Amino acid sequence: MSLSGFKETDFNVFKIDGLEERMSAIQTQIQPKFKDLGDVLSADLSMLLGNEMYLHIAKHARRKVNPPKDTWMAIAHNKRGYKKHPHFQLGLFDDHLFVWLAFIYEVPNKATIAKSLLEQQEELFSSLPDDYVISLDHMKKEATPLKELSDDDLTSSLVRFRDVKKAEFLVGRHLDTNSSIVQDGQALLEFTKNTYEELLPLYRVAMASE
Repeated sequence: MSLSGFKETDFNVFKIDGLEERMSAIQTQIQPKFKDLGDVLSADLSMLLGNEMYLHIAKHARRKVNPPKDTWMAIAHNKRGYKKHPHFQLGLFDDHLFVWLAFIYEVPNKATIAKSLLEQQEELFSSLPDDYVISLDHMKKEATPLKELSDDDLTSSLVRFRDVKKAEFLVGRHLDTNSSIVQDGQALLEFTKNTYEELLPLYRVAMASE
């Protein structure tokens, strides 16, 4: 199967005015690419983890007026949903593509997960490559390069994730819209597979805490 990467026209979807118009473009242009990539990625993760992993494509169903500023696919162990569980993401804002291991505020056992990540912080994060970034809010574009965070900074981020009800913690990679990897479906698949595999130790620690 030939996989399609994401082109300038896909990122330009977020310039379309109107909820229905933008959602129509997301559904026709972007979601089929999520499905093709996600089917391969979920099968790969299922094999690596030894249990079924399910693809979820964001529907943005709660939106009634404002069109989404980003869109994504998620992979989680739960067939019915992903937001309450550690999950893997691939998605787009208008100016970059993101690949995350995400712990968002809906996760009910945040404190337990954070405690485990804090206890193994050095082991889990020191091995990640320099191009990894950290986000504390999945709704914002901004992310901080992991290499720019001191150990204390990282600890503070995990403590905040543990203690603040709406706090989140995402770790992964960003790619600019003009990246050759983003535009090449096979290259993007390999990049995302590699990223997920490098994040598996964190995922396993988090799932053991669920």
